Amino acid sequence: MFVKLLLISLFISSTTFSSLSVADENSLLNVSYDVTREFYKDFNVAFVKYWKDKTGATITINQSHGGSSKQARAVSDGLEADIITMNQSPDIDILYKRAKLIPKDWQKRLPHASSPTSSTTVFLVRKGNPKQIKDWDDLIKPGIAVVIPNPKTSGNGKYSYLAAWGYVIKTGGDEAKAKAFVGKLFKNVPVLDTGGRGATTTFAQRGIGDVLLTFENEVNLIKKELGDQYDVVYPSVSILAENPIAVVDKYVDKHKNRALAQAYAEFHFSEAGQEIAAQHDIRPRLQSVIEKYKSKFKSLDLFSVDEVFGNWEKAQKTHFADGGNFDQIYSK
Repeated sequence: MFVKLLLISLFISSTTFSSLSVADENSLLNVSYDVTREFYKDFNVAFVKYWKDKTGATITINQSHGGSSKQARAVSDGLEADIITMNQSPDIDILYKRAKLIPKDWQKRLPHASSPTSSTTVFLVRKGNPKQIKDWDDLIKPGIAVVIPNPKTSGNGKYSYLAAWGYVIKTGGDEAKAKAFVGKLFKNVPVLDTGGRGATTTFAQRGIGDVLLTFENEVNLIKKELGDQYDVVYPSVSILAENPIAVVDKYVDKHKNRALAQAYAEFHFSEAGQEIAAQHDIRPRLQSVIEKYKSKFKSLDLFSVDEVFGNWEKAQKTHFADGGNFDQIYSK
């Protein structure tokens, strides 16, 4: 079933590009990151019904999925997304920096800095946890194979990298110790897929690795589909992964669908949208939904990017820019 879902999702992704030539006021293209495929299948059905009930119009929502940073670059290079839904703000910032597709202050346009949901990085291990992986320190032991997507192309990979670095800082280490720790971690990474779903396939379908680092909602999806084969391990410390959204002004004005795109963005913050997120193991923001699903989401010691790294711009420049810490670590 998981393989079938994956193939269907890939088909949906590949067909969205052929739809761009017929973009109009009754269609949207949502360019998103890798592990939101199942969420948007349900979310889009709910929004289509909501819009039909509200306006009488029948609409089409197309999806494109891939590694977050790779997707963002595609939009800045000309992929005409009406909506961009990412897992880190830098992948929306570049739409302003590289192409002026959105305003610089795009995060002020919706609640919670335009992030309707959040997640965090957790570990997925094989049933019974045969390598006894319990926390970050176990990932750097000899003989442990760790599957992480490429931090240069995947927001999922960036969060895993920053979570490991932040773990060292939050437990009393300094920058030198953090760099050494992350260097040891990536020596245990046998392959770098471009996105989170590719990493899932490597781990779950190709059978590579002892542990997969990915978002909480992705590990729960795998467990639902292949339940008895895997266990989830929650580390002692992890990172808050916020999921921002933006209307892409240049393209909605071109397609004359701004009202539709704005309503679609706002639906993410509605009770109905937040319910769907929670049902897909994505952490909601709306307090009423948080309370309703309180038992579903484990209370964790989470740190933000700003808390440990200053802000996303500093983290990007220090760690993921060409020649930055990741390149230095991985080249060795």
